[in-house]
Amino acid sequence: MAIPITVLDCDLLLYGRGHRTLDRFKLDDVSDEYLMSMYGFPRQFIYYLVELLGANLSRPTQRSRAISPETQILAALGFYTSGSFQTRMGDAIGISQASMSRCVANVTEALVERASQFIRFPADEASIQALKDEFYGLAGMPGVMGIVDCIHVAIKAPNAEDLSYVNRKGLHSLNCLMVCDIRGALMTVETNWPGSLQDCAVLQQSSLSSQFEAGMHKDSWLLGDSSFFLRTWLMTPLHIPETPAEYRYNMAHSATHSVIEKTFRTLCSRFRCLDGSKGALQYSPEKSSHIILACCVLHNISLEHGMDVWSSPMTGPMEQPPEEEYEHMESLDLEADRIRQELMLTHFS
Repeated sequence: MAIPITVLDCDLLLYGRGHRTLDRFKLDDVSDEYLMSMYGFPRQFIYYLVELLGANLSRPTQRSRAISPETQILAALGFYTSGSFQTRMGDAIGISQASMSRCVANVTEALVERASQFIRFPADEASIQALKDEFYGLAGMPGVMGIVDCIHVAIKAPNAEDLSYVNRKGLHSLNCLMVCDIRGALMTVETNWPGSLQDCAVLQQSSLSSQFEAGMHKDSWLLGDSSFFLRTWLMTPLHIPETPAEYRYNMAHSATHSVIEKTFRTLCSRFRCLDGSKGALQYSPEKSSHIILACCVLHNISLEHGMDVWSSPMTGPMEQPPEEEYEHMESLDLEADRIRQELMLTHFS
């Protein structure tokens, strides 16, 4: 006797003929505690995302019974914050793992399209000065408008150019360049760099470097650790401080730089798909890059909505390749060295 088998078309579920949605899951039917434990964000934040991304996630097609934007967003948040297409996650909102994967792809692209809206440097002088004042108030480091660093996110071995993504720990990864402000808000994010590239090479080839080299942010600089070259717009620590002023400079530099270290820990703690605890991202480098960027957009949106990004338990990101030292090259940029010496003389003597 033949047994009838129903095959579900995932595209049909997502977009649907006549654009009727499948309301398997309603936010109003569950508690705030449940939403936080399963999806990592409160109800009002999820409602905001539905309003922000709804048009992108409701594209009309000729198919029927679409998955609602609300359900697509919950599926994506579930993946971002857990790092897994668990059966229980799909069961909670009534969709298959295959449908969850498509939901994640849709929400990710919708967030990436809005990256420039939420990840940006302040444009007006008053905001830039306020940023400098906040950093100065933290540890006495003047002129700082951001902290730059790189973080590796593990990905599966790509089909092509495999070795270019192998970092010095022997893992396949993307080396992501980020700049944050004193609250941990991200002002620059570049997530497309292969893991084999050292931090200094990533920065040298980045659009961020091009902006500062072109003088777009005069009378300001970034702080970076010793994995970067000293530049007129990038202050790094001294390798071997000798004078009291040099020690004070290094202490202020370290205290200020710790903000981005905390930001990375928080980012990976909230978005467990990035921390490697559930394994590498099982996508191509391009798709993995977009997922990382989408998480960064959500990080900044949560800050704009008053969420305490520091409150998440900190588990730490995936083990990072050891830093390389480049202080022996600093003297090649005489102007940068002069600026740093003047900074120490003026503010730390």
